[in-house]
Amino acid sequence: MKEQKYVLENYDSFNLKDIFECGQCFRWNKEDDGSYTGVFKNNVLNVKSENKNIIFEGICQGDIKEIVVYYFDLERDYKQIKTKLSEIDNNMKQSINYGEGIRILNQDLWETIISFIISANNNIPRIKGIIEKLSKKYGNKIIWRNKEYYTFPTPKQLKDVSVEEYRNLGLGFRDIRLFETTKMIKQKQVDIEKLHNEKDTGKVREELLKLSGVGPKVADCILLFSTLKRFEVFPIDVWVRRVMNDLYIKSEDENKVSKKQILNLANEKYGNLAGIAQQYLFYWRREIRLKVLYFNRLKIFYIQNNITF
Repeated sequence: MKEQKYVLENYDSFNLKDIFECGQCFRWNKEDDGSYTGVFKNNVLNVKSENKNIIFEGICQGDIKEIVVYYFDLERDYKQIKTKLSEIDNNMKQSINYGEGIRILNQDLWETIISFIISANNNIPRIKGIIEKLSKKYGNKIIWRNKEYYTFPTPKQLKDVSVEEYRNLGLGFRDIRLFETTKMIKQKQVDIEKLHNEKDTGKVREELLKLSGVGPKVADCILLFSTLKRFEVFPIDVWVRRVMNDLYIKSEDENKVSKKQILNLANEKYGNLAGIAQQYLFYWRREIRLKVLYFNRLKIFYIQNNITF
């Protein structure tokens, strides 16, 4: 594979931080110059924003333009989507203004399944670390610009990995789940390739739920963030429960708000764009809360150390 370059000129609805840090992917890392480098399939790409242009450079298995257009879903009109969602209410409008550059990636289905099984009850730095160790040990090495990168291992590359070997990578209780799911997919007890041809999202979800370690939330993440591309799903985690309660339901105890109540509300308000709406809302409120927490901790630090401005 040789190095290639592709430039998107004056392209809107594409912001590096919004895309790579909204919680949908785990193999993109920020560089010192503000660009991001990631590995997907057999491709290593660096993406940077410069003078309103988006510059893609790397080594790809195929034509870089075709790969970029597909992976970043560039043929989808996000401007039209944002206009439609912004008309719903002011909360939706504000969230879109905050994360206007989000795009839902076309991530490999197999990798998305395993990645989100690993994500269960986990934090993003640890998820990324586990996936990197898994890829380095069992994936293929790619060298680009004198640096080593590793592809995500295929089912065939993981077929003989033991539960103990997974445990040694720091997977914890997820070790048996990766072992069982890999076995099920390798033996086609769940044929993930056929899932792309099934139009009924409910039936696809039923198949995904057969996999070890895949519950309703993980299944919906797989449906939304992979090449399955089911925008009508609405993954619910602690952040989404919180934002939906804060903005709409307003229960004194957010833990008493049922998933059914949230899903009914999401379906009513956002319809077949619920998944994209969820990403805008989730990213907006999570980032705002994290910033508040950061400044509060900074304030306490200054007070404790008698630091004044």
